[in-house]
Amino acid sequence: MGDWRPDEIRLVTLRPGAPATVTTGPPGPDVPDEASDQPGTVRLAVLGRCGASDPELAAGLATARGGAVRHLTTWPGSYTVVLRTGPRSTVLLTDLAGVLPVFHTPWAGGTAYATAALPLADLVGAPLDTGHLAARLACPESPEAVGSGSPYLGVQRVAPGHLLGVRNGRAHVSAYEPERGGAPFEREEAPAVRELTRALLESVRCRVRAPGGSTDRPRLGVDLSYGTASATVALLAAAVPIAPAPPSADRPDPEAPSAPRTGAVKGSWARPDRRAAAGPETLTAVTVRESAEGPAATVAELPRLRHLVLPSTLPYAELADPGAELPAGPLTDEPGTALVAAARIGSRLSAGGADHLTGYGARQVLDGHPARLADLVRAGRARRLAAPVAALTGAERAAATGVLDTLRTPLTVWRAAHRLARARYAEALDDAAVRLTARHGPAGRSLGEVSAAELSWCVPGPAARWLSDDALSAVALRLRLAARSPAPAEPPGARRARYALHRHAAEYRTLLHAAEQRGQRLHAPFLDNQVVRAARMLPVETRLQPGARHALLRAVLTGASRADLPPDWGRAARPDRQGPDRDGLRLAADGLAELFRAPLLAEAGLIDLPAVRAALAEATDPTAEPLPGTVAGLAELVATELWLRRILARRHGSCWTGLPTPDRPALARPA
Repeated sequence: MGDWRPDEIRLVTLRPGAPATVTTGPPGPDVPDEASDQPGTVRLAVLGRCGASDPELAAGLATARGGAVRHLTTWPGSYTVVLRTGPRSTVLLTDLAGVLPVFHTPWAGGTAYATAALPLADLVGAPLDTGHLAARLACPESPEAVGSGSPYLGVQRVAPGHLLGVRNGRAHVSAYEPERGGAPFEREEAPAVRELTRALLESVRCRVRAPGGSTDRPRLGVDLSYGTASATVALLAAAVPIAPAPPSADRPDPEAPSAPRTGAVKGSWARPDRRAAAGPETLTAVTVRESAEGPAATVAELPRLRHLVLPSTLPYAELADPGAELPAGPLTDEPGTALVAAARIGSRLSAGGADHLTGYGARQVLDGHPARLADLVRAGRARRLAAPVAALTGAERAAATGVLDTLRTPLTVWRAAHRLARARYAEALDDAAVRLTARHGPAGRSLGEVSAAELSWCVPGPAARWLSDDALSAVALRLRLAARSPAPAEPPGARRARYALHRHAAEYRTLLHAAEQRGQRLHAPFLDNQVVRAARMLPVETRLQPGARHALLRAVLTGASRADLPPDWGRAARPDRQGPDRDGLRLAADGLAELFRAPLLAEAGLIDLPAVRAALAEATDPTAEPLPGTVAGLAELVATELWLRRILARRHGSCWTGLPTPDRPALARPA
């Protein structure tokens, strides 16, 4: 499912006794269809932005005939792969982060699959699964609670790093990427940084270079609203030379090199291209007013970038007028917090290019999750905890939360790391179920208490405190049932970090559906497969060091021959990320009160409505300081309520033509 450009659809066909053929664009009517395939015919479809050349696609298809498919996910870019062997076997591969998921459901005696869940729900008439919505709100980063379902009953999601095989109509899900963290992936720091540099350079390059060397390409833009990560992507994009028009018979290329560039780290893409006939293409660098300082100011000085500072738009802007009707925004596949900030995000995207590069996902891909501290203890490297714990203590002292909190932080985090390292999986899930039903409140206001709370196998989400007793009991039952399954071989810190990345990628996918305009492409190179794999090679100690992400991004830019950054690059004070959210809540206080006057969440039995109204009153009070997690939790509740109203107000079956209209029962309470 998607608004595909012709160059984003590439088909490879390999027939017995004939060489592989590669075509670009949707197949025409004269192309033989799959019904006429012989048993030995193999087809490969690559949809999205893929940096592989035609010979690489043909070689990948030839190798995949033997059953090895992991190499089909190692090319630069972000794309979906579909492999068809004969008329009865189909394999679909998801990406590692979860930006490009695959869904499937039983249908007509076989299996229907798609890259979106809503069309499948329309196809089979699937009702909403309120139990899944409760699990998403209660424990969004816990696969034991969320499982492999979707917001639609009977529509299953293929986990990231897995493949869906459909053989003779039956679905089989298996992993193509080993789900283990720690030592098997790690390398020394220097080669790991070189691999990260190469991967990120290739990811940016395959988006900046025009397909096939054509000069007729969409307008490029970069987003500087997310600090050093987006600034790094902008610097790399500005260093990539635009390919000139391909030489013709009457105008040969006199300076064609004997061999193509290999993409080595030592600035091979940063060198000027002598063959470019015209000047470099200008990139529109978009940022909002509160992010116009720091790394964005450094990048804006580049001559190739045209800096555009936009006025800030607050979240919840669509709900600011209580008398207006509920805004009819885009219908996303799943609920997500991007729904409450669609106007804020859409203003940046509309001002950017048709190909808009961002720094989304850098924090989840490069930073060390706090639960990784337990992995160091399990590996016998507990002394490595000293630097991150000392940095946390320093941040506590700078935040002036109190002398007692500063003294407690090292011991609190140290004990939590050792406790998670020794915890058994089954006991940890049972304890999480007890804490969930007991409605344990926020961990506290200090950084040490918040970090220590993250050191657990299963952590409740920010909206869990306002769910109803029935919803919490249903989610707790899921956790207790999952505790009976075998414990994963993956260390707890690596597992928590991986599922935090999956959750962020799901939020990014909702952002794409909510804010991306038709014909526009929003790119996140940090969420590409090869960048995620390269980041896994970084030692845990390196990722947990204070300022590790900024140091890694500086090393990437140095490897790309960008060594003129200021000494304090990435160390400036960051703007308050939750400030606009608090201001938007207070501005839309009346509209939010009207939204929760008779919410569908309460009709479905998912929330404790008096508690939600009290939290809204506290968060919209200008004189009150909300507890940690209140703003994020309310954003999830408001986004889910908006999504429910839009999904129930739509015409059933609008994804298809000719479908009968089934009965539409009321929302069912979670089982």
